Amino acid sequence: MRLRKACLLVLLLALAQLLAAASAEGTDEDASEREDAIEDEEEEEDEEEEEDLEVKEENGVLVLNDANFDNFVADKDTVLLEFYAPWCGHCKQFAPEYEKIASTLKSNDPPIAVAKIDATSASMLASRFDVSGYPTIKILKKGQAVDYDGSRTHEEIVAKVREVSQPNWTPPPEVTLVLTKENFDEVVNDADIILVEFYAPWCGHCKKLAPEYEKAAKELSKRSPPIPLAKVDATAETDLAKRFDVSGYPTLKIFRKGRPFEYNGPREKYGIVDYMIEQSGPPSKEVPTLKQVQEFLKDGDDVVIIGVFQGESDPAYQQYQDAANNLREDYKFHHTFSTEIAKFLKVSPGKLVVMQPEKFQSKYEPRSHVMDVQGSTEVSAIQDHVVKHALPLVGHRKTSNDAKRYTKRPLVVVYYSVDFSFDYRAATQFWRNKVLEVAKDFPEYTFAIADEEDYATEVKDLGLSESGEDVNVAILDENGKKFAMEPEEFDSDTLREFITAFKKGKLKPVIKSQPVPKNNKGPVRVVVGKTFDSIVMDPSKDVLIEFYAPWCGHCKQLEPVYTSLAKKYKNQKNLVIAKMDATSNDIASDRYKVDGFPTIYFAPGKDKKNPIKFEGGNRDLEHLSNFIDKHTTKWSRTKEDL
Repeated sequence: MRLRKACLLVLLLALAQLLAAASAEGTDEDASEREDAIEDEEEEEDEEEEEDLEVKEENGVLVLNDANFDNFVADKDTVLLEFYAPWCGHCKQFAPEYEKIASTLKSNDPPIAVAKIDATSASMLASRFDVSGYPTIKILKKGQAVDYDGSRTHEEIVAKVREVSQPNWTPPPEVTLVLTKENFDEVVNDADIILVEFYAPWCGHCKKLAPEYEKAAKELSKRSPPIPLAKVDATAETDLAKRFDVSGYPTLKIFRKGRPFEYNGPREKYGIVDYMIEQSGPPSKEVPTLKQVQEFLKDGDDVVIIGVFQGESDPAYQQYQDAANNLREDYKFHHTFSTEIAKFLKVSPGKLVVMQPEKFQSKYEPRSHVMDVQGSTEVSAIQDHVVKHALPLVGHRKTSNDAKRYTKRPLVVVYYSVDFSFDYRAATQFWRNKVLEVAKDFPEYTFAIADEEDYATEVKDLGLSESGEDVNVAILDENGKKFAMEPEEFDSDTLREFITAFKKGKLKPVIKSQPVPKNNKGPVRVVVGKTFDSIVMDPSKDVLIEFYAPWCGHCKQLEPVYTSLAKKYKNQKNLVIAKMDATSNDIASDRYKVDGFPTIYFAPGKDKKNPIKFEGGNRDLEHLSNFIDKHTTKWSRTKEDL
């Protein structure tokens, strides 16, 4: 019995040893398999990394991307780069020429690398080199980008690349003048006309403008006489910035013999060039013959502004010229020294005459508005006279003049088929005369007729595109609200009733709005047209509001930053971080002007009618946080608790 137990014990021990050995062997095999898998993954990652860094070649042109660019160009003296988009027609057309260029420069002694970059996928490089159009060609010289502005031909590009590749080549000096407090007055006071940019070195918009500004400076320097462009570092020259009321960057001003005027033109090369050429001409054109004045009145479709003077040496003439310079973008100014024209206008020299062409004259308003102008007359007084009388009692609102002429509110707009050509003038004037009968009794309102096709989108937003009526009416008020007249047969009485109801506050505004979100508890509150007043205009809350467009690339780039910003301030119960699709919703206040995307405003709880626009700084977490900290009025906790 004992012997059997002993044998059984020995067998059990042996079995246990066998199982332990098998287990150990299995563990070693599992560990080995895991190690092999990790090694395989690392090898795959290395292969992928090597593949990303590999520079491929297509038809003789090297292909660069975000991953391999820096490694490739690091030891190259000169590289020709083309930034393209696969869908770009100009890029496709240029491709054979670029391949020919690559072949030529490859045979150069020494060879010069020619590469292309898909800017739609290599977004980091596209941003780094400020690529905004396709194709964009740049020459990289020792790592520094040189813009190429010539024609896209084999001959010109090869010649320019070879020039830049020379060992002793250096970039040409900037044409843009650099102004400081030491030379500012001397340069600006001596110039008949000069454009000056006040910038900040850290400003993203300034960096974007810089190459376009320099290109425009080069182009304008070739004119005879040249038109100079200059720049001032406003962060270093603070006295100059303060002197000219510089509050944002970049600020551009035109100076004429030291006198500043606002620059309201484009901010790219050709736009700057065209605008400055136009600005360099006289602000007022001389009218030598009576026939011209008669043609203005008979066939014109805009206000006629004529200054009558004794001659160019008349002090009043210079005051008139200064006023014309200030308003030259909005109105066409004329002047005359003709006694015949003065007699026709029934004025003597030293007078400013503002009158409407015949089509806009009526029995309810004077034929002309005359002002005495002397050498001592304030320029602002001349400007005020022009602006005050530039619109007839019932004018023609057009897309070309809307933004500058019809800004005063309330604005009563009558939409129909407006056509002043010979065959349709009578019908156009028939409806306009109906409006005139009412407009004379409401001098505090601005009245205009507008072609329904020109303003089809506005008519649709008003809910009137399917009204079935030949004539539709709306009122746009000073708060950005819109009121539509119920569709009915139009005449003077119905128009008068509509305006009277508006005046008494009996009308409800039309608001273009997306549906109100059912769940709006995210870190960023969603605002739509119907909730603008209740959220943004809530006096108990400070509100940071971003107006965006769904298709806007800058808005998409801002989205994660804006969400992080909202999360940072989530404990601030009296602060709302919000956003609104400005393409699908009405902004129920004209104090929140949106000229581009994204546009960000801070609406203080204590002063909703004077929102503060975010501009000049980078749209990153730091700058947006500083903006909030600077302007908030309703901290619910101490700042240190954030």
